[in-house]
Amino acid sequence: NVYFNEASCGRFVPRAVLMDLEPGTMDAVRTGPYGQIFRPDNFVFGQSGAGNNWAKGHYTEGAELIDSVLDVVRKEAENCDCLQGFQVCHSLGGGTGSGMGTLLISKIREEFPDRMMLTFSVFPSPKVSDTVVEPYNATLSVHQLVENADECMVLDNEALYDICFRTLKLTTPS
Repeated sequence: NVYFNEASCGRFVPRAVLMDLEPGTMDAVRTGPYGQIFRPDNFVFGQSGAGNNWAKGHYTEGAELIDSVLDVVRKEAENCDCLQGFQVCHSLGGGTGSGMGTLLISKIREEFPDRMMLTFSVFPSPKVSDTVVEPYNATLSVHQLVENADECMVLDNEALYDICFRTLKLTTPS
């Protein structure tokens, strides 16, 4: 029961908080094939997006939404018998994963200083995306990760793309 809570009907529900600064991705997850496995209250999203801008995710748009996210994180933490730590999966290319993701990590670190913080951070690649600011977003995030994470699993987006394209034979990996 490390990663799941057992619901009254015997169904296992992930201990996951899903956040984004715009509703489109959250709607796609909720209405997709796996949307029903998550607690509906654990979807937290804004309406504006970060526009691939680390500063908007960290200081403006993300700062407006962070308290709502932390409320859900606290609720999940309180439901644990023996909370050992947190795992954050995020991309460092866009504004939400890089800016708001690192803001969330620093806020969790403040509130739970004695718990482990592990990140799975997807680093951008020009082969996968041609958004020119992605390397800047990643660079601004690294300092926050060094300061607030105990362990960072670095995932290379280009390598993931190649696995999807060459090995799994997906024509349009996303």
